Amino acid sequence: MRAQFVLSEIGVGLRRNLTMTFAVIVSVALSLALFGGSLLMSDQVSTMKGYWYDKVNVSVFLCNKSDAESDPNCAKGAVTEDQKKQIMSDLDAMTVVDKVVYESQDEAYKHYKEQFGDSPLASSLTPDQMQESYRIKLKDPEKYQVIATAFDGRDGVQSVQDQKGILDNLFELLNGMNWAARAVMALMLVVALMLIVNTVRVSAFSRRRETGIMRLVGASGFYIQAPFIMEAAVAGLIGGGVACAFLVIARYFIIDHGLALSEKLNLINFIGWDAVLTKLPLILATSLLMPALAAFFALRKYLKV
Repeated sequence: MRAQFVLSEIGVGLRRNLTMTFAVIVSVALSLALFGGSLLMSDQVSTMKGYWYDKVNVSVFLCNKSDAESDPNCAKGAVTEDQKKQIMSDLDAMTVVDKVVYESQDEAYKHYKEQFGDSPLASSLTPDQMQESYRIKLKDPEKYQVIATAFDGRDGVQSVQDQKGILDNLFELLNGMNWAARAVMALMLVVALMLIVNTVRVSAFSRRRETGIMRLVGASGFYIQAPFIMEAAVAGLIGGGVACAFLVIARYFIIDHGLALSEKLNLINFIGWDAVLTKLPLILATSLLMPALAAFFALRKYLKV
């Protein structure tokens, strides 16, 4: 096969169907940008989980005098020294526990004033109204239920709270947004495939005389199909390049510069450039193979070669 002939046919096809070619490029670019964005969102959620789950604590809050009057869990009165010693001893014996920090009422009051000093409620609170607690760092954050089962309902324990539950709500929201992006991506992908098939068919119809002559002179099916397939592949590859450029620019301006979220949101551990760069070859490969395969199967039926 003469490469010059194939390349010239690709150029002719792209110029003849310029509007549809542009539509293919835009639809492929948008769908693959959403595809890459959803992959990066998954990486971001995984990175945040690894970062925050390593920092979460399970808190065992102990009953105080005011709880004994109002909370059914503390009906037997405020926690005693013997109960605190027993709780601490049991925590030390548990293999899932990595570290335990005791927080007194005075320390709890100080921390509350530091965080919520401007709240109207802060001025009416006193240290004896605060709860003593044990802040427990687990070796595996997924083992929260072990602590809850061991201490929930025990005498002197007001409640057992897991900070991981708060983070799970955030991650569920992020995962929901990610699946919504994937649904839009799938829709855009279907639109792109339909445009590719129609563009190839229009191109084949406009050159039906040439393909007919090629059949008569004994040209192989692949020789006839190759210019159309490569035409679709080139348009898709351009769209893939646009999608890659969009992801790189988005990462640069949203996280590093422009919005500079990495500086404004120090509590979030953002994905690095390595996560973005490793997705680009996959996007380019998809942008090349997807249109080529769509054109191949469309032409087999349309050209009957």
